Amino acid sequence: MKYKFIALLLISPMVFSSTQLIILGSGTPNPDPERAGSSYAVLTNGVPYLVDFGPGIIRKAASLSPEWGGQINGMNVINFEHAFLTHIHSDHSMGLSDLLLTPWIMGREKKLKLFGPAGLKGMAQSIVKAYKQDINYRIHGTQPANKTGYMYEFTKLKEGLVYQDENIEVEAFKVSHGDFNDAFGFRFTSTDKVIVFSGDTGPSKTLERYAAGADILVHEVYSHAGFLKKTKAWQKYHKAHHTSTFEIGKIAQRIKPNLLILSHILFWGSSPDEILQEVKSVYDGNVVIANDLMVINSDREMRDYKEILDDLYDKNDSDPEWKKKALVEAFNGRSSG
Repeated sequence: MKYKFIALLLISPMVFSSTQLIILGSGTPNPDPERAGSSYAVLTNGVPYLVDFGPGIIRKAASLSPEWGGQINGMNVINFEHAFLTHIHSDHSMGLSDLLLTPWIMGREKKLKLFGPAGLKGMAQSIVKAYKQDINYRIHGTQPANKTGYMYEFTKLKEGLVYQDENIEVEAFKVSHGDFNDAFGFRFTSTDKVIVFSGDTGPSKTLERYAAGADILVHEVYSHAGFLKKTKAWQKYHKAHHTSTFEIGKIAQRIKPNLLILSHILFWGSSPDEILQEVKSVYDGNVVIANDLMVINSDREMRDYKEILDDLYDKNDSDPEWKKKALVEAFNGRSSG
């Protein structure tokens, strides 16, 4: 079994399927050094499509690119030309300046296509204005730089189809995030997969319609046990803005995605295993905890990895950090040495 595990680690993720989901950031507003702000990439036919761009997105992506020791060509940041924002909360959007400027500095010539709520346009305008001196120096100084790669084209989100090309179809739908009127989820449809992102939301019937039968559902969640320890005021806030472990478990039981990925997790003192136990108490499907730098190719591959890791966990049960590291390295197709 050990040798099967090592063999899987050495296989490039690109061999499994044409569409991959890459977890670039699985975090929340809490500054967890192991979880960057919310950010994901759907990679199909080698073309990356970003969903949210929380703090840390560019460095996380670069770590998976061949230029920085990784194996995924699509994670070379100069390839980032499409980005979709669920809502303007800072933990989902603070990486925008890096996303606009760093790929341009590295050589991107095309304008970045931005899709998001109305507030995203003003955010992008302000960033370009704030970095005007830097941009002008790079264009007009001795450093060779093109005049377009830092620019953007903005499309305001509406419900329904918002983007389509030869690789992907992207639909947006409104979700329930407190008093935010402009909070969205996304449904990505490629030739071989349907991947749905909840964004930040309380339980949403609209999401259920768009996510029914999806190959992969990436959904936010909070610990029910932790919720019970909150003050009444914080309970009221989180109940309106987010989804509990029991709630997402019941939702998944109804819509039955092939794979449920829990991300943007408010642990509140609970362990990953405890989060999973709460969800699994009402859901009997495939469910995993997201970790930064996971590369998911298929639900079948996910089950294979879990079987291998479960076998090895018995020998490393006292070291939860080993478990997480092994899982991330498995999805990356890297040897752990």
